[in-house]
Amino acid sequence: MIDSDSSEDEEYDFLYKIVLIGDSGVGKTNLLSRYCRNEFDLQSKSTIGVEFATKTLQIDGKIIKAQIWDTAGQERYRAITSAYYRGAVGAILVFDITKYSTFENCERWLNELREHSSEDIKIMLVGNKVDLKHLRAVALEKSTTFSEEHGISLLETSALDSTNVEKAYADLLNDIYRNTIKTTKNKIEDENTEKVQGKSSIVIQKHDIDPENEKEKRSKKCC
Repeated sequence: MIDSDSSEDEEYDFLYKIVLIGDSGVGKTNLLSRYCRNEFDLQSKSTIGVEFATKTLQIDGKIIKAQIWDTAGQERYRAITSAYYRGAVGAILVFDITKYSTFENCERWLNELREHSSEDIKIMLVGNKVDLKHLRAVALEKSTTFSEEHGISLLETSALDSTNVEKAYADLLNDIYRNTIKTTKNKIEDENTEKVQGKSSIVIQKHDIDPENEKEKRSKKCC
């Protein structure tokens, strides 16, 4: 496990589960370690099963704790990782701009994500390894068209030199937060309407995921 936040009792207003998905070798683990610890490992090995790390930030004065799950891209682990979509409110779908096959497989990853997650999940498409643009195999116009067709955000990044890594996570978390506020506002309005009608309701104001329960059930190896 890679974990940048060591305090178990840390106060936060919202806890958001985000999953990193995409083919093996596209740089998911380094995108995670670069964001959470500002580290990059050229010798990074393929993730086995699922890892998670946390990062805390502030949005509009609220403390947001992002719980980021790094899922294995290999076929043999897909049955294991599918359970980890549960509870995710955001996803980063990663492909390697120098390997066209990893972009072609984004359609499959996106379908799987939407099959196992809530319909309002926020998704960021990331074309990684832009530092190798001289080896580019996926044109920006191609990935832009894909993102527009599927209604998802797009950024090109480099975990090696940090290009757009912080922005990718920040933009996604901001989208999730705005959706939370919108949803909460709508529920409050519904509650007020029901009170007028003599009914009662409960407003959920917080995404609260307990990683410990899932963590205890599965063994993980950090890569």
